[in-house]
Amino acid sequence: MKTRQFLALATSAAFLFTTSSAVAEPKTETKTVVELAASNDDFSTLVAAVKAAGLAETLSGDGPFTIFAPTNEAFAKLPKGTVETLLKPENKAKLQAILTLHVVGAKVMAADVKPGKVKTVNGASVEIVVKDGAVTVNGSKVIKTDIVGKNGVIHVIDTVILPAS
Repeated sequence: MKTRQFLALATSAAFLFTTSSAVAEPKTETKTVVELAASNDDFSTLVAAVKAAGLAETLSGDGPFTIFAPTNEAFAKLPKGTVETLLKPENKAKLQAILTLHVVGAKVMAADVKPGKVKTVNGASVEIVVKDGAVTVNGSKVIKTDIVGKNGVIHVIDTVILPAS
């Protein structure tokens, strides 16, 4: 009888311990922003560009990073042949300049976005505009926000941001 009571008590304690642990610890994302992008087919062009530019390792580092991530559709808006040309090894510096214009060296959640100029890791600034509940970055519309990774956050944009000519 005592053994049965002990087993019941031990089982109850184990259940309570695992239940309270699961509730007490918030879920933490285990993927980097690069891994998150790579796991989404809508970013296959971006991921190919990040790899061609030699930025995958850097953007998989500690961060924090905010990535304004253009979709495949955004890249498709560029003039025909542009993506293919940029992916060539001889255009690596130009590709890096474009991609780093999409990265801010801080984790900025959508709720924390403020209008104004924001410096990117490229060294240039982008203009954040908030109007009628919509956010744009240098004219690119933010279409999805707060895809959180362990080293930053991704906000999806509908147009590739290009450096000023």
